[in-house]
Parts: sequence; C-alpha cells; structure tokens
Amino acid sequence: MPSAPQPPAAVEIVEVGPRDGLQNEAALVETADKVALIERMLAAGGRRIEVASFVNPRRVPQMADAEAVAAALPERPDVTYIGLVLNMRGAERALATRIDELGAVCVSTDAFALRNQGQTSAESLDVAMRIVAAAQAGGRSGQITIGAAFGCPFEGEVAEDHVVAMAEQAASAGPREVALADTIGVAVPDAVARLVDRVVRAIAPVPVRVHFHNTRNTGIANVWAAVNAGARIVDASLGGLGGCPFAPGAAGNVATEDVVYMLERSGVSTGLTLDSLIGTADWFTGVIGKPLPGMVGKAGAFPRPATI
Repeated sequence: MPSAPQPPAAVEIVEVGPRDGLQNEAALVETADKVALIERMLAAGGRRIEVASFVNPRRVPQMADAEAVAAALPERPDVTYIGLVLNMRGAERALATRIDELGAVCVSTDAFALRNQGQTSAESLDVAMRIVAAAQAGGRSGQITIGAAFGCPFEGEVAEDHVVAMAEQAASAGPREVALADTIGVAVPDAVARLVDRVVRAIAPVPVRVHFHNTRNTGIANVWAAVNAGARIVDASLGGLGGCPFAPGAAGNVATEDVVYMLERSGVSTGLTLDSLIGTADWFTGVIGKPLPGMVGKAGAFPRPATI
C-alpha cells in the first residue's frame, strides 16, 4: 500500500489581498489604507506581497492608484513587492516604479482570454513570456500565472494536457515560478493533486505556485492537496477578499489566516504570525465596512492562551 504524501517543511505565502483582494470591491479603498494594509502584512511576517495591478483604470477602477501605492511602499530590501501586468504597456508602467517583480497572466482558453485581455490564449502566453523578459531586462524578476487552469466560466472543462503544455512553454521563459490559478473556484482536491504533480514534474526546477478561489468552498482543501503534490508557493488574501471582475461568480480567494492556521497546525512553516493576521483582518473589516469571509478570523486561533 503506497504511503500517504508528506507535506513540505515550509511553504511561501504570497499575500494578494492589496491587489486581487481589492480589485473587485465596488467601494474604492483609499491609497493610504492600501499602504497601511501592506504595512500590517509586513508586520505579520509577509515577505512577498502583490501590491497593485497596472491595468486600465476604466476597467478596474480600484487599481487606478497603482503608481501612488508603489511610491508609498516602505523601503524593505527583504521584501518582494509584486505588480500584476496584463500587457507590455502595463509592464512599462510597473517598471517605471520601484516594483520588484512583474506578475504576468496568461489564460487557458480563448473565450476567457478574449474577455480578460482581448487576445487568444496563445497570444496571452506569448505576451506573458515577453513581460518576463522585460522584467529581467529591467533588473526585476517575473512570474507567470495560468488563469482558469482548472476550468473556464465560458468553455467549461480545460484539458490537463493543454495546461501542462502551457506551463512547459511558460517555464522556458525563465520566470521565478509558474502558477496554476483556479480563477473561478471550480477545482477539487483530486484534480488539483493530479495537475500540480504533472506540472511540477514537467517544469522542474522551476517552482509551482497555486492560486485558489473559495467559490465552492473547496479552496482550503485544494491548498492542502497542492502542497502535498509539490507546490511550494501559495497565494492567499487577507480575510478571503477577492474575485475576478471578468469571471462570473468568482468569489473570494482563500483567506490568508485560514491557510496559515491549517499549514502551521500541520507542521508546515509559513513565516506568518496568525494572531497578527487575525488582528489585521479585524482592522480591515472596519476599513471596508463589511464582514470578511475568512473563518479563522471569526473563530480565533487554537489553542487559546491559558487564562488565570
């Protein structure tokens, strides 16, 4: 009988709340509050943070202040600030700031790619590879995310072979990592474990990152399946904020505090302090004016400190 998969000793968390967490919010969040959120995440131990997206502000008004956010970031040589870009114009904007890393996105299907980026799937991958090259030429790092890797809101199922082939091509550009994104939250652990394992084997030694939405309440289970299958970087968003404005029904990301609780209690180090995350989620609830969907922030950590 085969042995159960063993989790890794450590996983890197990429905090995406300031970008992916906020981009779908109708009420605009002030630049100062975005910067305060980033500062609090740094205090909680975050060392890679997606801080903004350099996209058309008419399409994503919440990100209209990307340059202002970048200009206000604390000087931290031990931190990687990531800016999402969808095209070369966005890359140029990001490279004109102090952003450390460009996050490029390609999409697994033509229907979604055309709505998200105005290009086919193959064209989106070509642009993503060019963005990585531009980042490297500018002395920065670049990453590539394959969106809708587990399913498309318009075309339905996505063939695993197609995603693996895209990942292999993306890895040939020399990105920091290749990410598999469940953009609409349709993945289940069995499919996650299978696809992550295949991509890990196909693109090694380029690391695999994962990005899950909790649309159908499978997000946290998918994280566990992914790290056991070889993913070593996990995206998460404070409080479970987030969603894709171009994907119908895409609810929030997996909550950072939920992911950290699960991993740390399972012996997997994240470098993040759970109590600080819970406190930050509570603070940000007041900023955004509504409860956040994350569960650990509501229930609290365990075990609780003994009281006398």
